[in-house]
Amino acid sequence: MVSLTEVSILLLAAVIVVPLFKRMRLGAVLGYLAAGVALGPNGFSFIDDPESMVQVSRFGVVLLLFVIGLELKPQRLWVMRRQVFGLGGAQVLVTAIALGAVW
Repeated sequence: MVSLTEVSILLLAAVIVVPLFKRMRLGAVLGYLAAGVALGPNGFSFIDDPESMVQVSRFGVVLLLFVIGLELKPQRLWVMRRQVFGLGGAQVLVTAIALGAVW
């Protein structure tokens, strides 16, 4: 179970790190990742047990996908359809072949 202190630390880190990354003209997602790495067991060890964070991380992924969906404009997706579907499909295919060969 995740304590209120751990959730508060995560939120505080996000509130501090994400604006710093945006000021450096980097993405917010990269800021969230950097905050998570810094707080985790390989960083400052504020979060000792990564298994306890599974539910919080799943909720975070759902919220992140929701935000991406809000920012996505269908007109822009239609303009980029060749890159998105062509290159994206090719990337999935090449990755599947590579993983199938290794597996």
